[in-house]
Amino acid sequence: MEQHWAKIIEAIGEDLQRPGLADTPKRAAKAFEFLTRGYGQAVEDVVNEALFPSDSSEMILVQDVELYSLCEHHLLPFIGKCHVAYIPTGKVIGLSKVARLVDVFARRLQIQEALTTQIAETIMEVTEAEGVGVIIEAQHMCMMMRGVEKQNSVMKTSAMLGTFRSSQKTRDEFLSLLQMRP
Repeated sequence: MEQHWAKIIEAIGEDLQRPGLADTPKRAAKAFEFLTRGYGQAVEDVVNEALFPSDSSEMILVQDVELYSLCEHHLLPFIGKCHVAYIPTGKVIGLSKVARLVDVFARRLQIQEALTTQIAETIMEVTEAEGVGVIIEAQHMCMMMRGVEKQNSVMKTSAMLGTFRSSQKTRDEFLSLLQMRP
């Protein structure tokens, strides 16, 4: 990957012998590996048996999970927040695992729409929940730094599975909880 970054830097007309760029291909390769580390992570390894018996059958919401991803169309970042809610049926997942699962999928080349669905489907499968709701709000550098250059645009996507899709009351509760800021 380092050699490819060197070629890209040279292709834009820069001199890799310049002191500031001497180690940039190595640093860029290392950074890109970090930014796409989700490809090397398996859901099973991340969850790591952190499922716990629970009598709770009420909604659990993990709100404002930061996410950083790369747009698969331009390789530019999109940055935002993910809100994940589920209704357990006998087991709950460790709190930090929700955030880690968001990262597994966010740290891949993505479009926000697919990312939202991947997170929801994974939480549903892992927890065997009655329902799952996921909302992502993100700003996309491909819209801010290039193209239409709209600095204040925010994209919001949702995925509603199980009772979050079939029950308006459940969906309304989720959306209401999101409005209650500390």
